[in-house]
Amino acid sequence: MVYQEQITISTKNGEMHDLTDKVNQIVKKSGIRAGIVNVFNIGSTAAIGAIEFEPGLKQDLPQILNKLIPPSRDYGHEQTWHDGNGHSHLQATWLGPSLTIPLQNGKLILGTWQQIFHLECDIKPRQRQVMVTVYGE
Repeated sequence: MVYQEQITISTKNGEMHDLTDKVNQIVKKSGIRAGIVNVFNIGSTAAIGAIEFEPGLKQDLPQILNKLIPPSRDYGHEQTWHDGNGHSHLQATWLGPSLTIPLQNGKLILGTWQQIFHLECDIKPRQRQVMVTVYGE
């Protein structure tokens, strides 16, 4: 069986959202007890992952990404589009657009300090769609 539902969130640059509760609600609605859940950001300038969702890491992750892949007008993307978000595409690609989580007894298999996050890497506010697909039986 497959069940899908979208989550809509309003974002701004460097902002992280904890999606864990919303994904849990979708899993419950699906009625699927064993399988996997895929959480996918629709778009090329935001990322999905797992982290301990606490204030320090919510600050640290965007900061370290800006150090590793800093905002700059020197990226090839900037030469083509001149839109200021070449680094946003690279940061989102580095982290990835999706996360797959095992599902057992109708529950996500996550560690005690592990939550599902969405990180906005783009330079302007966005209305994001995140597709949640639950596979199993």
